[in-house]
Amino acid sequence: MESMVIFADEEQEKRVDFLKKREEEDLALMLSSKYGVEYVDLSLVAVNSDALRLLTEEEAKDAEVALFGAVGKKLSLAARSPQHPKVLTLVAKLEERGYTVTTFICSQESLRRAYDHYKDLSYATESKAGVFELSDKEVEELLTTVKSLDDIGKLIEEAITMKRAYRITRILEIILAGGLSTGASDIHLEPEEKVVRLRYRLDGVLVDVLTFDFETYHLTLSRLKLLSGMKLNITNEAQDGRFSIHLQGAEIELRASILPSNYAEAFVLRILNPDSIAVPLEDLGMDTNLRERIEKEIAKPNGMILTTGPTGSGKTTTLYAFMRKINTPESKIITIEDPIEYHLNGIVQTQVDKKNYTFAEGLRVTLRQDPDIIMVGEIRDGEVATTAINAALTGHLVFSTLHTNDAAGAFPRLIDLGVSEKVLSSAVSVAMAQRLVRKLCAACKVPHSPTADEVQRLAHHLSTIVDRSMVPTTFTVYAAGPGCPECHGRGYKGRVGVYEAIFMDRAIEEILRSKPSEREIALAARPQGVPTLQEDGVLKIVKGTTSLEELERVVDLTVR
Repeated sequence: MESMVIFADEEQEKRVDFLKKREEEDLALMLSSKYGVEYVDLSLVAVNSDALRLLTEEEAKDAEVALFGAVGKKLSLAARSPQHPKVLTLVAKLEERGYTVTTFICSQESLRRAYDHYKDLSYATESKAGVFELSDKEVEELLTTVKSLDDIGKLIEEAITMKRAYRITRILEIILAGGLSTGASDIHLEPEEKVVRLRYRLDGVLVDVLTFDFETYHLTLSRLKLLSGMKLNITNEAQDGRFSIHLQGAEIELRASILPSNYAEAFVLRILNPDSIAVPLEDLGMDTNLRERIEKEIAKPNGMILTTGPTGSGKTTTLYAFMRKINTPESKIITIEDPIEYHLNGIVQTQVDKKNYTFAEGLRVTLRQDPDIIMVGEIRDGEVATTAINAALTGHLVFSTLHTNDAAGAFPRLIDLGVSEKVLSSAVSVAMAQRLVRKLCAACKVPHSPTADEVQRLAHHLSTIVDRSMVPTTFTVYAAGPGCPECHGRGYKGRVGVYEAIFMDRAIEEILRSKPSEREIALAARPQGVPTLQEDGVLKIVKGTTSLEELERVVDLTVR
């Protein structure tokens, strides 16, 4: 009996078609190396509708090109043959219109995918080149729709099923508007083995929103790279960029960071919302007595005011509040920052450059600009420390930050950096330390019955407060509630500072001569009556501002 051979024609055709396309991509990649032009695969890139519409479909097909990226006046152009006269003519016309064009080489299949987007242009949201626009109407709709983080997840899942050209725009709208509506400081996109996790940092704590597929992530990532001015074809190196969004007449900057990870590039967006930094000095969370003493210090014509604490403890917000408080037309304020995160009116702000314009060089140049007040973003080395101290001694008011655990640690740290202990007492006016704790949601917080161990810790720190008038005779301890629409289901809403400070006085001046330890400096400062970080935090617990659980997340309350 003869055997019968059955050819799987359909499967074979698919296989041949795949190999042809792969061969075409490999050829384009090889030619990119030969001619020194970057290669792009448009099947892995989210085509920017605003860029695409700069050329008509007829113009693009005639020259075998497609505009797929736009950041400001910088355009990304994919072409079959980058040196073809028709391509060069189109590039020249775009450059006459003020654009800078970067040309990539691509395959015919890539162009076909790009041309498919022309029929969907009517669905895409038009935006200014380089700026991601969120319409007032869209945001207002999202603000009314988003009652919790679950709502954001549901909206994104709905958007994933939309038309391909529009869905990436819609997903970005929801992610960004959701972050703004919930008050997120950062947006994290984290690839895992099978899914990509979206998380928001809300009041300093990361919260899961949803997970989605890799195809959607790669398209979204390409669009974010284009918006941020990053290179599309680099996937194994860290990259930084930034872009802005317009929201109800205000411009909000977003700083982007990419880091290669096990499964794909991890992407983080930091939202630099001017509203989050515009906190008045009165609203930072300082006790009234401490705030009034600080106000007297920042009103003086010279001296150094230091604020210390880990990254994300609100040091920049505090220094900006100081500068806004004393900023007048009669004074000149210059800042040296790395980087400039928020722009302040009436203040000259400069940004350091790791190669040419360091903190030390910036400080030297700033002193030649005849400033009254100088803000140095961070004292990192002996040269900056010495120059800043000398500026404080020669008639300037200097604000800066240090990375130490508490206020007492600022003095040994400066001595370690080479500052003479003999001049510290003349230069430093006050050293502060701070942390940020989440505030309990006033609408849903609930009374809490402390355990015996919690009672002991609370009682201990209340008993060590020097100024007894600050300690209430009766109080109720609260914990986070179940969550409500007011706090987006988290039980906390907003953050407040926990502070301590050491002012320069005769006792501190005398003890500095013997190069004391942090503990010795802290003991010498106790008669000043300013609560420690632990004491200030416990006072905020008994006032119902925050919870014991939250305070212990950032401050050690262990009884020693």
